[in-house]
Amino acid sequence: MYRAFYSLSQDPFTKDIRPQDHFPSRGFKEALARIRYLIETRGIGVILGEPGCGKTYALRSAAESLNPSLYRAVYLPLSTGTTMDMYRAIAAGLGEEPRFRKVDLFGQIQKAVGHLYYDKKITPVFIMDEMHLARSDFLLDLAMIFNFSMDSKNPFVLILSGLPFFQSRLRLNQAQPLAQRIIVQYKFEPLDKDEVKGYLDHRLRLAGAVTPIFTDQAIEAIAFHTGGWPRLINNLASTALLWS
Repeated sequence: MYRAFYSLSQDPFTKDIRPQDHFPSRGFKEALARIRYLIETRGIGVILGEPGCGKTYALRSAAESLNPSLYRAVYLPLSTGTTMDMYRAIAAGLGEEPRFRKVDLFGQIQKAVGHLYYDKKITPVFIMDEMHLARSDFLLDLAMIFNFSMDSKNPFVLILSGLPFFQSRLRLNQAQPLAQRIIVQYKFEPLDKDEVKGYLDHRLRLAGAVTPIFTDQAIEAIAFHTGGWPRLINNLASTALLWS
């Protein structure tokens, strides 16, 4: 395999990378800054991006950096079940035994959020991924579940993440009660050519490379054919090393 040929200690373009080893692109730093602002101020935010842009990785990095004595992160990928499964997962993430009826679940979730925030001084941070798959009625339900209108401060953080067309879903009339409460929004952009070079060098250094592997022409080709999206860069760079 190419690892021995290039004297690498590990696969340089694997998706299994520690948050502290991320490549600090402009987009990644901006996304983290907005997520951290949202967590500090509390409320609802939206993170958008094409597949493989790094949005889930940024969310995971932000979640893992939270102090567990002050925050409880609950990650919920929408693609893993039905709408009722999501409500039950929210309740379970709060440490509750989920109830069966929808109306009971809503009350249970609100009570558990209030208990964590006001009694235990812990802010729940809900991260809902793949939100472009959400049904319209689910978006309306979220506005109801996370409506703490009697409180002067939001006792929670809700981060909605998905593909860019989720933004158009939020413009629909049914989603307006939710959309009007969004205080932070960010859309990932691809890496530019200079960042592609920096990204490749960064990942190779983490894998133990001590000399350059890709030529300038190869880097330019990778940037062109991948459009600057990290997942595509990983795939193409791995293939290039394998067949070089």
